Amino acid sequence: MNSFKDVFERYQWDEVKARLGKVTHSDVLSSLQKKHKTLDDFLNLLSPVATQELELMAKMTQRLTQKRFGKTIQLYAPMYLSNECQNICTYCGFSLDNDVRRKTLSDTELMIEASVLKSMGVNHVLLVSGEANKTVGISYFLNAVRLLRPHFANISIEVQPLSEEEYLELHQEGVYSVLVYQETYHQEVYKEYHPKGKKSNFHFRLDTPDRIGRAGIHKIGLGVLLGLEDWRVDSFFNALHIDYLQKQYWKSRFSVSFPRLRPAEGIIEPNFIMEDKDLLQLICAYRIWNEDLEISISTRENEKFRNNIISLGATAMSAASKTNPGGYAVDVESLEQFETSDERSMEEVKTSIRKAGYDPVMKDWDPAYSGFKKLNH
Repeated sequence: MNSFKDVFERYQWDEVKARLGKVTHSDVLSSLQKKHKTLDDFLNLLSPVATQELELMAKMTQRLTQKRFGKTIQLYAPMYLSNECQNICTYCGFSLDNDVRRKTLSDTELMIEASVLKSMGVNHVLLVSGEANKTVGISYFLNAVRLLRPHFANISIEVQPLSEEEYLELHQEGVYSVLVYQETYHQEVYKEYHPKGKKSNFHFRLDTPDRIGRAGIHKIGLGVLLGLEDWRVDSFFNALHIDYLQKQYWKSRFSVSFPRLRPAEGIIEPNFIMEDKDLLQLICAYRIWNEDLEISISTRENEKFRNNIISLGATAMSAASKTNPGGYAVDVESLEQFETSDERSMEEVKTSIRKAGYDPVMKDWDPAYSGFKKLNH
């Protein structure tokens, strides 16, 4: 059975870092001029020397994004189901070693949260949970999807890694996309960030997108937690992962997100600081390398940056996000996973998108097509 692990093990962290440092300005220009970009071109555009061409990269990114996606931004909102977690992660507010009140939404509370999101015009919801398999496992997720499916056109999930069979069950219940982040591809230090819990198994998490792909999920979302390790090296490995998945599971769509470390209960300070211009370079590198890749920007980023990125590569944005279970209405004081930076309402975000000359879109597919899709799986 094919696995990304086979590809991953052909690369070494330090060797990739050294390659990034050896890229020349002419290498960058050559990559920008090529019609068909490779992973080597992505590495060149990711390099420190590529910052000299950031203005040109931004113009190319704008043109390529409009060509492929038009002038639209898909909007969604997260719904946090639970902050229970059996993992110790040094960067997360939900970490087991944080002495905080835990909460998991009941069926009634799920529907209360859903009603608030619907009143905001939300039609695409992302279900998020801490990793607590005994209390918030596949049975809980299937039940939540069944309750929410009649009320939203698009349901995505960002929960603990599951088995291929469990992903297949979620797919059959109507889950559209699954997001899973490796956090960092630096295998040698991964254990330091994840000292306890199932998440400490680096390779089980690394193989998760393969299980998602084999289950036939429509869209797979990847990313790294920017600030744990060198963002350039981590992002190269993330692109390597996407490149492999696109070739292996070509019927699925793919997206990338850019979570930067944000303040949270018990959180560590970022190991590597990533400035706004660095994040812009990363977004441009992804778009120029891969025109079909969906690019999502969360409310971790501030209002000014999000306004500017509307026309520079973004295809999806969260809005009015609450990162605690019940945060919209049920239990607004429960522990949040991290602090948001952009606290504007959904309507305010829509207004800013329109002012930029773009259209806010509340869904990108219709459930009327789901019967057809099920017949073909």
